[in-house]
Amino acid sequence: MTICHTADTTFAGDLKSEGLTLVNFWAPWCSPCRFFGTVLEAFDREHSSEVRILKVNVDEESHTASQFGVMSIPTTILFKNGDPVDKIVGAIHIEELKKFIANHKN
Repeated sequence: MTICHTADTTFAGDLKSEGLTLVNFWAPWCSPCRFFGTVLEAFDREHSSEVRILKVNVDEESHTASQFGVMSIPTTILFKNGDPVDKIVGAIHIEELKKFIANHKN
């Protein structure tokens, strides 16, 4: 599976998924977002069959960001079976991301 970009109009449909979905709120001008984007790409190469990744550009899709109370970026929300279960604010390294997701696999 590849990382998918989603929009306000398609978010609900894109999110509906069994299992885990990681939704990353970001903007192209944000340096920490660009760093974390490379972390997400590396994670996706290893774990694409386990976790779906969606990206939301907050400059273009402000409704979805507002709906989930995103106040700073990058913010990443983990959904399990379509429901939000946990959130990371800021950029983290891949090992931290793996631990974050492992805590919610069961």
